[in-house]
Amino acid sequence: MAGFFALLLPGCTARTPSWAEVAARAPAPAVTAAGETDAVATANADAADDPAIWRDPRDPARSLIVGTDKKAGLNVYDLSGRQRHFIDAGRVNNVDLITTLIGGRPGVLVAASDRNDPLNARIALFELDTAAATLRLLGTVAAGAGEAYGLCLAPQGGAVHVYMVAKDGTIAQVALDLSGTAPAGAIVRTMKLATQSEGCAVDPRTNMLYVAEENVGLWRFDAAPTGSTAATSIAKVDGANLVADVEGLALAPIGDKGGWLVVSSQGDNAYALYRLEDGLFAGRFRIGAGRFGETSETDGIALELGDFGPGYPGGLFIAQDGDNMPKAQNFKLVAWDAVINALKLNP
Repeated sequence: MAGFFALLLPGCTARTPSWAEVAARAPAPAVTAAGETDAVATANADAADDPAIWRDPRDPARSLIVGTDKKAGLNVYDLSGRQRHFIDAGRVNNVDLITTLIGGRPGVLVAASDRNDPLNARIALFELDTAAATLRLLGTVAAGAGEAYGLCLAPQGGAVHVYMVAKDGTIAQVALDLSGTAPAGAIVRTMKLATQSEGCAVDPRTNMLYVAEENVGLWRFDAAPTGSTAATSIAKVDGANLVADVEGLALAPIGDKGGWLVVSSQGDNAYALYRLEDGLFAGRFRIGAGRFGETSETDGIALELGDFGPGYPGGLFIAQDGDNMPKAQNFKLVAWDAVINALKLNP
């Protein structure tokens, strides 16, 4: 993790940014968390990492959160933040979920980047029982050489594809086969960024993959299995709008092409927004002190638009909190409407 005043640029060593750079940072108004999850079981360690959200379409207040304890496994929480279930999965880092067919029937697939073997990346696959709020292990699938780090999911041609971001910046696109008794997968192509990368997200409307290269900035790829593997730069780490490390990514899609890409600007405990339509910077915010405390050094984030009940009527934003003292790390819950209002954004 990068500290507040550590700024890394490509090809350079850590340095202290000038006061002019600090002063040039866009304002980051504070919003307050409306809730938080129970702390992860792993204490005195950087353990909580990445959340994913399942929205119950019939009763949004019954929606669930899946979060990683990257030293131990996966937790399932309800919207009150109460831990409902834990499954031992060892060192799992990032998590995502999608509704799809599992063994020929509809289900909620949960995928996590499995880094138990640091030399060989794997995808750990689970089914979320939304009624019981529990996870069932389906199996693991190979995702190439290297240490598994970032992960995101997207539908592609009737199948679920996993985008596995290895710690060295290699991105493997894996097509899953969930039709049998155990999951299988095949790497259909690879992409590459030059240095350590992690956070990723796919916009299914435009079929674009977004990836965060931690000390460099944000990149976009064609997410199609037959698409170009060339990366397009969206934003650079500049010590102003975006401060290294660049960590978790989440999407707020609006209409056919609009909305925002939300990014954890970990180096200054903020979150930056970029317009999906043209990549332009749209603002920054923080999660400030309140009943549930502020966030700092956020790794993973998640965002889902829609009604989640009276506390989150316009959507739910979740951020990992790197310092939840005196307790272990956890995840903070924020009403997305609060962010929209703080930044005066026009959907």
